[in-house]
Amino acid sequence: MIKHLRIDNRLIHGQVAVTWKNHIGAQAIIVTNDKVAADPIQKMALPMAARGSKVLVYAVQETIDYAKANPNETMFVICKHPEDALALIEAGCDIEHVNVGNAAPIAGTKYVMVTKSIAATAEDAVVYRKIAELRGGTLRSRMVPTAEEIDFLKALADAGL
Repeated sequence: MIKHLRIDNRLIHGQVAVTWKNHIGAQAIIVTNDKVAADPIQKMALPMAARGSKVLVYAVQETIDYAKANPNETMFVICKHPEDALALIEAGCDIEHVNVGNAAPIAGTKYVMVTKSIAATAEDAVVYRKIAELRGGTLRSRMVPTAEEIDFLKALADAGL
């Protein structure tokens, strides 16, 4: 089961490799994004960022297949973009918690800073709202396990998205 799905375009970093993985008690970290999974350098480097942990770097469909084939494994999935997360949700993956963690601004896009660490475009906001709709109408954001969760839909609205 996907115990925790985090949307974070930084992928694996200190907060993820140590704090979140330990908080979740995950047996595996799965980085999910088609382009990342097709990049041999990232496939080699990302597991090194979480030494001592089982790290898989998969395309979206590979993650869906793995999650469905291993329902008793506790998984921590990190999606690079909200579209990756939406695909897992629409595929019916068993996901306990969805968290918008970080989204650094992407140069050349018309982004708005929703929080101090999350940038989103109008297109992203549509995807985030669809995720919330499929998850009972709510979507939360939290940088680290000890931080207070915020209502991400409210943050989007407050940012004008």
